[in-house]
Amino acid sequence: MKSMEEMIKAAQEAAQNIQQQMEQAQATLDVIQVEGVSGGGLVKVRATAKGRILNVALDDSLIVPAEKGMLEDLITAAFNDAREKADAASNAEMSKMSSGLPLPPGFKLPF
Repeated sequence: MKSMEEMIKAAQEAAQNIQQQMEQAQATLDVIQVEGVSGGGLVKVRATAKGRILNVALDDSLIVPAEKGMLEDLITAAFNDAREKADAASNAEMSKMSSGLPLPPGFKLPF
């Protein structure tokens, strides 16, 4: 039977290991890229799975002053599409990371 001191040391080592894995997963999320699209591809927003916006691309046909409101709506839709895809990529990556951890059923890590 392990002593209390050995169990505490093992728990501390496990916590450090989880912390390192979390840091690595967060770094990975900033490398994974997603693209949000709206208007049938006329507006594209590229972002990382962490939610950092990398660029916005607009089709030249959208640059019409009279249709400014529609363009703003399309940009908003593309941002929201990119955010949803970033969340999905983030959740998938975190699930991979946490699947190997010995966590009690129902326990969720604070991502």
